[in-house]
Amino acid sequence: MARAADLDRLYELLADLERRVGGTRKLKNCTGYMDWPDRGVYVFLEPGETRASGQRRVTRVGTHAVSAGSSTSLWDRLKQHYGTGNRSADHPHGGNHRGSVYRKRVGEAIIEKYGLHDDYPDWGERWSTIDRDRVEVRDEEYPLERRVGTYIREQPFLWVALDDEPSPDSDRAFVERNAIALLSNVDSATLDARPDDWLGHHSRSRQIRASGLWNVAHTEDAYDPRFLDRLERAVAETETR
Repeated sequence: MARAADLDRLYELLADLERRVGGTRKLKNCTGYMDWPDRGVYVFLEPGETRASGQRRVTRVGTHAVSAGSSTSLWDRLKQHYGTGNRSADHPHGGNHRGSVYRKRVGEAIIEKYGLHDDYPDWGERWSTIDRDRVEVRDEEYPLERRVGTYIREQPFLWVALDDEPSPDSDRAFVERNAIALLSNVDSATLDARPDDWLGHHSRSRQIRASGLWNVAHTEDAYDPRFLDRLERAVAETETR
C-alpha cells in the first residue's frame, strides 16, 4: 500500500511539473536554442498509455553528469536521444545509438519484434569489437536509427531543473535512481501494468520487460521515499515556461 501511495504522489508531482513548464514537449519539436536548465532530471511518457487517473505512464527516467567533473548539460543528453536532425548530410533523422543507451534498447526491441537480426548484426556492439569499416556499419544501421528516432521523438517528456555538482551522490542521481526503483515492477507487485503491445515487451533485457521501463539500472533496487520530498522541492523551483 505504501508503494502505491508513493507512486500516486510521484505522478501528482509530475502533473504539477507539467503545469509549471506549460505542458509536455516532444523531441521532434525541440532545439538547443530553447531555454533549458543546465542540469536536471527528465522523464519520458508513453503516448496512448494512461493510468486510471488518465495520466500518461512514465516509460523512462534519466539524468546526466553524474560523474565527477562531467560538463554534460541536460540538452546534451536529450540531443543524444534525439539523434540527427534533417540537416545531417549523410544520415538525416538518424542518430548514434552507441551514444544513447535509450536508443540502443529501443533498437534492440525492434530487432527482436521484427526478426531483424541478420539486417543489424552489430547493433549495440562497441566499435572496438567490430572488425568492419565504421562508415559501412553506420550506413547499414541507418534505417534502424531512423525508426528508433521516430519512436523516441514522438514521446512526450518532462524535465525538472535540479542543478547540483556532478557526482554519483548528487541530488539528481538520488532522484533518478529512486524514481526508477519506485516505478519498476521487477520483484514487486505489478502496478500500472503495461499493455501487451508495449514495444519493451520485446526487449532482450529481463529488467526492461519486467519493470515496464526503458531502464535497466536501479530497476531491482529498493527505493527511498525521501526522494519524493527532494523532487517536490525541485518541481517548486522549476520555472514556469
